Amino acid sequence: MREMLLGAAALALILAGAPAPVVAQTRTTDAATSLRIDKARIDRALAEMVARGRATGVSALIWKDGREVYFGATGLADREAGRAMARDTLVQIYSMTKPVTGVALMQLWEQGKFGLDDPLSRYLPEFAAMLVQDGVDAGGQPLWRPAARPITVRDILRHTAGFAYGPGETAAEKAFGAAQPLALTNTLTEFGRRIAHVPLVYDPGTQWRYSAAVDVQALLVERLSGEKFEDYVQAHVLKPLGMAQTGWSPPAEYLQRFAATYILGADGKLIREDEKTMRAFNFPKPAMTMGGAGLVAPIDDYMRFARMLVGGGTLDNVRILKPSTVRLMSTNQLDARVTEKQWLPSKGNVGFGMDFAVRIGRPLSAEENRGAVGEFFWDGAASTLFWVDPANKLAAVFYVQTKPFQATLHRDIRRAIYGDAYLGPAGD
Repeated sequence: MREMLLGAAALALILAGAPAPVVAQTRTTDAATSLRIDKARIDRALAEMVARGRATGVSALIWKDGREVYFGATGLADREAGRAMARDTLVQIYSMTKPVTGVALMQLWEQGKFGLDDPLSRYLPEFAAMLVQDGVDAGGQPLWRPAARPITVRDILRHTAGFAYGPGETAAEKAFGAAQPLALTNTLTEFGRRIAHVPLVYDPGTQWRYSAAVDVQALLVERLSGEKFEDYVQAHVLKPLGMAQTGWSPPAEYLQRFAATYILGADGKLIREDEKTMRAFNFPKPAMTMGGAGLVAPIDDYMRFARMLVGGGTLDNVRILKPSTVRLMSTNQLDARVTEKQWLPSKGNVGFGMDFAVRIGRPLSAEENRGAVGEFFWDGAASTLFWVDPANKLAAVFYVQTKPFQATLHRDIRRAIYGDAYLGPAGD
C-alpha cells in the first residue's frame, strides 16, 4: 500500500503543475562536490517512474560508508498478477552479468593463467586467423584480409576485439547473423567455434564496439579453469559472496518471485513481454551459459557483488580479487587513438575499463548523468543499473524491467541520489 500511495502522491504533484527540477551548473561549490542522501527525493523519483507509466515497478538500494542508507520499492513486479515490487523480487539483469564474468576471468589472471596482452589464440587456438573486410569486388561481394594484429585478452575485456553482437548492415555482421553463435542451443565450445569463423567488424584495438566478447571471456574461463563456466562462477564468485539466490537457471519455484518484463511502445504503453522470450535464458536451462547475459538476482545479492568492489575486492573478510586488480578493471583502458566508440559517449564523460564503463571527467552538460570521477558501472537491456563510486564510498543498484533500454530512468535515479547540481570531485 505504501508503494501505491507514493506513486499516487507523485502523480498528484505532477498533475498539479509542480515545477520540474532545474539543473543549475552555477550552484554553490558545496552542492557541486558534496553528497547527501535525500531519501524523500529518491522516493519521489521512483514513484514518478511508475506514475508516468515508464515502468510497472522499480526498486533501488544504496550503501554508503559501509552501511545501507536507502532502500525503496514501488509499483508492481507483475502487473497481471498484482504482485508488488519487493526486496526479494528476482530480476533478469541481462548485461549486468558481464562484470561478474569479468571478475571471474580476472581471478585467473591473478593466478598467472594468462597475460592481458597475450594473443587470445594462445589459449583459444580457434581465434588464430581472423579476417576483416577490405572493400568489395567488382560484383559487390566483400573482400577479406587478415586482421592487422591478433586479438588480445585485453581486447575481449574492453570491447576492442572487433566482434559483432548480432546481425547488422556490414558484411561481417551479416555473417554473424547467419552463423548464430549466440543461439542458446549452442554450448560455449560451439559458440567459440562459430564466432571464430565470423569475420571481425574492424581491426582489433582500433574501435570500441559492444560485442559478444564477454561470451568469449566465459569460454576462456572454461578453458583455463578446466571447469564449466557456470560451475566456476558459482564456486569462486557467487557462493563466496553469499549470493545464494543468484544464478543462470534458478530453481523453478523461484518463478513466483520473478519480475515480468514490459515493452514500452511508441504509444507510451507498457505491454508484457511474452513468457517464452522473458524466460529464454533461464527456463528450461539452455545449452549455453552466456558470459554476457542470463543471470537472475534479487537486489540484495547484486549489492553484495557491488559492495565487494567498493571494498577493493573483499566483502565480509572474503577476498574475491586484490585491490590492485579492482583498480585495474576500473581504470580506463582505451587508447587515446580509439575515437570511434559506438554509443559509449551516451553514457556520459566516460571511458571503458574491463567490463565496466569508467567516469573519466565531470559531467560536460546539464543533461548528462550525475556521478563522480572514478566511478565505474554497467547496466542491462531491461534498464537495470549498478555503479560503484569510490570517491563517496557508495554503491547503488537500480532494478526495473522495461525494454527497450530507457536511459532516462538512469538519468533520473542518479539525479535523485546525487542532486541536480552535483559534479563530484574535479579529478585529474
